[in-house]
Amino acid sequence: MRTDPPAPPRAQRPCPRCGKPAVARYRPFCSSRCADIDLGRWLNGDYRVPVEERDEDATDAIKPD
Repeated sequence: MRTDPPAPPRAQRPCPRCGKPAVARYRPFCSSRCADIDLGRWLNGDYRVPVEERDEDATDAIKPD
């Protein structure tokens, strides 16, 4: 019977909010405070990707024949 070796432990990353070591319960954060701050930023729309909106009429004028 062949058994695979155990996977190496994953490197611990610091809390993305404050840089302290992450805690398993709040991973990837170090505390509920940092997790709540991050959630608040999501809800406020701070984490959004800027998009350049196109004018529909301008794209119609470029259509090839």
